[in-house]
Amino acid sequence: MKLNKTFLMGLIAAVLIVGIDFIFFSKDKIFMFLIGLAILVALAPFIVGMTRESKREEEVNEMFLEFSRNLAESTVTGTPISKSIINMAKKNYGALNPHIQKLANQISLGIPVSKAMQNFSDDIDNRVIRRAIELIREAEKAGGEIDYILDSVAKSMAETEKLKKERRAAISNLVVQGYIIFFIFIGIMLVMEFKILPLTYGVDSSFSGAGIGAIGTGVSSAAKLSPEEISRLFLYLLIAQGFFAGFVIGKLSEGALRAGVKHSFILSIAALLISTGVRAILG
Repeated sequence: MKLNKTFLMGLIAAVLIVGIDFIFFSKDKIFMFLIGLAILVALAPFIVGMTRESKREEEVNEMFLEFSRNLAESTVTGTPISKSIINMAKKNYGALNPHIQKLANQISLGIPVSKAMQNFSDDIDNRVIRRAIELIREAEKAGGEIDYILDSVAKSMAETEKLKKERRAAISNLVVQGYIIFFIFIGIMLVMEFKILPLTYGVDSSFSGAGIGAIGTGVSSAAKLSPEEISRLFLYLLIAQGFFAGFVIGKLSEGALRAGVKHSFILSIAALLISTGVRAILG
C-alpha cells in the first residue's frame, strides 16, 4: 500500500502522543496507556487500508465473475471475443471498470487479445483472475471453442466464490467465540492481578512468620517479584495471546494468514489499552 496522507497523519499524530507522553507522563501510571494509544493511532490507518483492499479484492472477484459470464454469453452468439470485450466496456463492473476500459482500448488500438488480456491480468494481480485469464488466453491462441472455455471459467469461479461464502458463514460463529474467549481471558488476568495476587503478599508474610516450610517457600519465591514486574508479565502475556489468536482467527475465517493481521492488531491493541487503562485507574 502506498504511504498516503492518512497514513502519514497517523504517524505524525502517534509521534506527538509519544513525545507528550515522555515529557509529561514518563513517571505516571497512564504512561503505558498513552503508548498503546500512540500505537493504535499509528497502525489503524494501515489496518483500515488493508481491510479496504481486501474488500476491493472481493468485489473484483465478483465483478470478474459477472464479466466472464457476459463474455461467455456474447461469444456463444458468434461475436468474436475482441468485439465482445469492446462492447462490454460500456457496462458497469464496479472496481473492474478502469481495467476493462483499458483492456478494450488496447484491443481497439490493434493490440492482440492475448497480449491485452495478459496486461489486464498483470494490472489486477489477483491469483484467481490470473489463472482464469491464462485459460482464456490459451483457448484464444489454440482457436478452440472459446465460448465453452469462458463458460467453464465462469462456472469454476462461481463455485469458488460460493465455497468461500459458505466457509465464512460456517466460521463466523467461531470468530465471534474467539473474540469473546479472548476478552474473558483479559478479565481473568485482571482479576488475578488486582484481586488474587495482592492476597498472596499477605499470605506470604503470615506463612513466613509461622515458619511453614514448603508453602512458605513457594509463596515467598512468587512474592519476590514486585507488583510492577508481575503486571508487566501479565501485559506481555495478553499481547502475545492476542497476537497469535488473531492469526488463528484470520486463518480460520478466510483461509489466509494475511487476513489475520487485522484481528491480531485488534486483539493485541485491545489487550494493551484495557490492561494499561485499568492499571492506571486501579493501580
